[in-house]
Amino acid sequence: MNVRTVATPVDLLARPRRWPACVLAVLFLGYAVGKAVFAAQGRLGFPGGPPVSAAETGDYFLDPAPAQWFAAASGVVGACLVLLTVAPLGRRVPRTLMLLVLTVLLATIGYGAGVMIVDGFVGVGVGWRWYHGVLGVVVLALFAEATRSYRLRVRP
Repeated sequence: MNVRTVATPVDLLARPRRWPACVLAVLFLGYAVGKAVFAAQGRLGFPGGPPVSAAETGDYFLDPAPAQWFAAASGVVGACLVLLTVAPLGRRVPRTLMLLVLTVLLATIGYGAGVMIVDGFVGVGVGWRWYHGVLGVVVLALFAEATRSYRLRVRP
């Protein structure tokens, strides 16, 4: 008779996963494409996000097009970084350096996601909707899991 063991929740949490990093890479690239579209149009904001008024655009410290191109580039860099956590090439990066970069990235993503979450669920902000708040929670959870999985996969 075959005896099959059942994985406990602790066993499931002990294993690293690659899929959160892959999903994050797709989300980062989607962010980059959205920002590139708005850069080409010379507008601030994001497709599907709250509209940015002409007054807010005028008060912004950068011209909208370069600002959006920088944001698009940051999305591509973010996608590359999370893919490095699961790619063989990423094992060549010193673990401490990668964890430092992931921590900084988590702080910056956490700030943006936090704004979307608070505004989406509480309504204090520029007009993010509830589904943007859900997206913020999902992105934070995915990034936390991708970082945790990297730490497990590349142990000292």
